[in-house]
Amino acid sequence: MIPRREFLKIGGLTLTVPAFARGIFAEANPSRQAVRSLTAGIKPLEPADFEERRERAGRLMAAHGLDAVFVSGEVNLVYFTAVNWWTSERTFGAVLNKKGAPVWVCPAFELERARELVPAGQEIRTWEEHESPYALIGGIMKDLGGRRLGLSPNTRAFQVYGLKRDAPGVEAFDGAPVTDGCRGRKTAKEIAYMDLAAKITNLAYRKAFDQLREGMTPRDLSALISAAHAELGASGSGGPQFGPNTSFPHGSRVPRTLAEGTVVMVDGGCSVEGYRSDVTRTVVFRKPTDKMIRVWEIVKKAQTAALKACRPGAACEDVDAAARKVIDEAGFGPGYKHFAHRLGHGIGLEGHEYPYLVKGNKLKMEPGMTFSNEPGIYIYGEFGIRHEDCMVVTEDGARYLGGMEAVSIDKPFADR
Repeated sequence: MIPRREFLKIGGLTLTVPAFARGIFAEANPSRQAVRSLTAGIKPLEPADFEERRERAGRLMAAHGLDAVFVSGEVNLVYFTAVNWWTSERTFGAVLNKKGAPVWVCPAFELERARELVPAGQEIRTWEEHESPYALIGGIMKDLGGRRLGLSPNTRAFQVYGLKRDAPGVEAFDGAPVTDGCRGRKTAKEIAYMDLAAKITNLAYRKAFDQLREGMTPRDLSALISAAHAELGASGSGGPQFGPNTSFPHGSRVPRTLAEGTVVMVDGGCSVEGYRSDVTRTVVFRKPTDKMIRVWEIVKKAQTAALKACRPGAACEDVDAAARKVIDEAGFGPGYKHFAHRLGHGIGLEGHEYPYLVKGNKLKMEPGMTFSNEPGIYIYGEFGIRHEDCMVVTEDGARYLGGMEAVSIDKPFADR
């Protein structure tokens, strides 16, 4: 469960987020001409934030009978330690534990570089090129007085087998209940970053859509979206698809250009302090057909049903089912016939991460969990319609991140 102070932070986000976010979300209808950076003045996470994450990890280790968790490379290492280290065949990482600061495993020749990144006072143990890093991990576990080691989900197969071979006193377990258990519920600070990222992507799309013109290619539109993100202070992109290519959930490579009545679908996002947005908007260039309008409205109704179903205590699969029911009853079912994918995925430091809104996932939602909500109807050879906004579970329901959700086929952004 999230501590009470976190419930209060999430429920009263506008009272606790930094001043930069309060100012941005106070603008109900920012001018389309007044483009400015929205990321100036953002405060990054502080050492206390990472210490709190490791304390939460320690509580989850105890709950799942683990003595420590090894995290190596990529996002999980960044999340718990703020150390960004590349992935290679040379094992580098941190042994998170219940007794104190992480203990680091590092190739000996990289020690001085590691010291530039690892906080002062944290122990770094090294291994030479002819030595086994797994035996080193075994020694750390012995010194910690434990045997049960969780491995983060991105641990590679050769490392698992290396531990089995060179650290026989260590029992390896899935560390996902700790890593995913921490990352799956966001703090108010993380949610503020994601709110801003979603806002920026919506504003970038809106600016780019104002410049749609006949004969434009998807690449032309993509360039406009990237430029608009940059003007707003973020590195972001959008992957446009035109016409029949939108009937493929992830698009097609068939060349298309913009013409009267062309369906335009854009899926993309940006990041703020590493936290992602993921937004899809579907519009029609000039005049839509009655069928396009009907399908657009069904998908919007499904998205709204999912948002209403998203609340603390609801199962992830129930939210998927709420959206799918609307689409099935409208004649575009059953199952995955035209709504060809799960409703949504978790989002945070990665665009797609735990947990998922899909049939069979009985995980109960808690405040602070963040998901994409992206129902779609895909009619092969004709067109596809998808709406995607990310949402956060609150104390009594859910809300969209960044606002500006689609209103109608000719109004893809709410003025807030």
